[in-house]
Amino acid sequence: MTDHPVLLAARGICKSFIGFQALDTVDLTIRQGEIHALLGENGAGKSTLIKVLTGVHQPDSGVMELDGQPVHVRDTLHAQHLGIGTVYQEVNLLPNMSVADNLFVGRQPMRFGFIDRRRMEKRAQQLLSQYDLHIDVSSDLSRYSVAVQQLVAIARAVDMSGRILILDEPTASLDRHETEILFATLRRLKERGLGIVFITHFLDQVYEICDRVTVLRNGKVAGTELTSQLPKIELVSLMLGRALAAVTHNVRRDRPEPEKKQFSFKGMGRNRSVAPFDLDIGEGEVIGMAGLLGSGRTETARLLFGIDSADSGQAAVDGVPVRIRSPQDAVALGFGLCPEDRKTDGIIGDLSVRENIVLALQAQKGWFKRLSRKQQVALADKFVKALDIRTTDIEKPIKFLSGGNQQKVILARWLATNPRFLILDEPTRGIDVGAHAEIIALINQLCDNGMALLVISSEIEEIVAYSTRVVVLRDRAHRGEFTGDDITTTKIMQKIAAEPGEVHA
Repeated sequence: MTDHPVLLAARGICKSFIGFQALDTVDLTIRQGEIHALLGENGAGKSTLIKVLTGVHQPDSGVMELDGQPVHVRDTLHAQHLGIGTVYQEVNLLPNMSVADNLFVGRQPMRFGFIDRRRMEKRAQQLLSQYDLHIDVSSDLSRYSVAVQQLVAIARAVDMSGRILILDEPTASLDRHETEILFATLRRLKERGLGIVFITHFLDQVYEICDRVTVLRNGKVAGTELTSQLPKIELVSLMLGRALAAVTHNVRRDRPEPEKKQFSFKGMGRNRSVAPFDLDIGEGEVIGMAGLLGSGRTETARLLFGIDSADSGQAAVDGVPVRIRSPQDAVALGFGLCPEDRKTDGIIGDLSVRENIVLALQAQKGWFKRLSRKQQVALADKFVKALDIRTTDIEKPIKFLSGGNQQKVILARWLATNPRFLILDEPTRGIDVGAHAEIIALINQLCDNGMALLVISSEIEEIVAYSTRVVVLRDRAHRGEFTGDDITTTKIMQKIAAEPGEVHA
C-alpha cells in the first residue's frame, strides 16, 4: 500500500480557534486505491481536519498538495472541483425529493429551460447500477432505508468529485447486513483507484476494511500505521494516550457488594443503538463504564434515563417493575443525569448560576409549585459553598464560568433533587486539574453517603480508582464486567481491544 501514488497530502496543518489549538502540525497522506481510517476520541481534531481538507476552514499554517502540486482549497465547491467529496454521518440529502433529484440537484440536465426528468432518471439508474443498487429513482428518497440513502450520498459524492471520498461515521446507523453492503461498495471504489478516508469508532470495522490508520489525539497525530501491522491493543493505547499499566490501585477493592440491588435493568436494549444488556446497581455502588467513543456508553445512559425508548427489557426499582418512557419518569424515580456535552445538553448559558441549579428541582415539583426567590437563593448558596463553585455572584450567567465550575453547577442541579441513582457521563472531560480532583472527590463522597452512581469515562485510571465494578462496552454491546482485584487498567484495555469471542483472564 505504501507504494501507491499519493493523491492528497496535508503537511504541518495547524488550526486554532480563539486560543484553542484544534490541530497542531498534523500530517495526513491519502493514497490512490486505499481506505485510510481516521480515528480519535471526542475533541481529537478529526472534524477540524476534515473541514480543512474540504475548504470549510482555512488552516493557520501548513501546506496541502494534490498529485504532488501545492493546492489551496478555497471552499467546499472548490474541493469538489478538485475531486474531494464528503459524506457526513447525518446524510445531507433531501428526503422529500426523488432519488434522481438528490443525485443531480444543482446540476440537473435541462431541455428548453426545464429539467429533463427522463434523461436525469436514466442517468440516475445508470449511476446507481454501478453500486448494484436497482431502485425506483423517481420515488422520494424517504421511502428507502438509511443504508440506501448512504449509498445514494456516496454515489452523488463520487460522481461530483471522483478522486477522494471522505466518509464520516458511515456505519453509525447501519446494521450488520447494511454495513456489508456498504463495505462491498467501498471495495469496488478502492479498486477504481479512489482514496477513501473512513472515520469510525468501530475498531473491528477498521481491521475489516481499512489499509492504513491515523490516530489523532488532542489535535496531534498520535501515530500512522499499516492496519495489518498494528495490534488492536496498541491501537487502543494510541487512542487513549497511554500504554498498558500493570495495576492501578482501586480504593473500593475491599468494599463488600450490597446484598440488595435497588436498581435492576434486564434485557434493556435499543435497535441500532445498544444491544440488550443486564445491569444491577445497589446503593453505595459506583459502576464504572469503560469503552471507546461510539461503543454504546452514552446510548446506555440515554436508555436508563428515558431519553431514548428501549425496544426490549424491563426495569425495576426496589424490586417493583417500572416503566421509564421519558426523563420525567426517571426523575420521578429518583434518577439524575449529568450529560457528556454540558454546553449543549447541560447548561442554559444565558441563565444565571442560581437558575441553572434550581432547574431540575423546579421541574420535579411542577411549575404550579414555584420555588420562591428566597428558596432559590438559599439552595444556590448552599451548593455553591458545598461544591466550591467559583463565581462572584449566583446571578452571573453560567456561560461566563469555567468548564469545571459549569460541571459543578450541573452536579448541584441534580443533587438538589436528592437523587438515589446518579448517572455521570464524562464528568471530568475538559476541566482543569484542580476541578478534576474535586469532581473525583465528590464521586467518592456521594458513594460513601449511599448514592448509587454510574460513571462513564474515557479516563481508565479514574474508573479503576473509584469503581466498585467496571462494565466494558465495545461495538454497541456490553462485553464484560470486572470486580475486586480484576479492576485494572490492563484488563480493561485488553477487554476493549479483544477480538470477538476472545477472553482475557
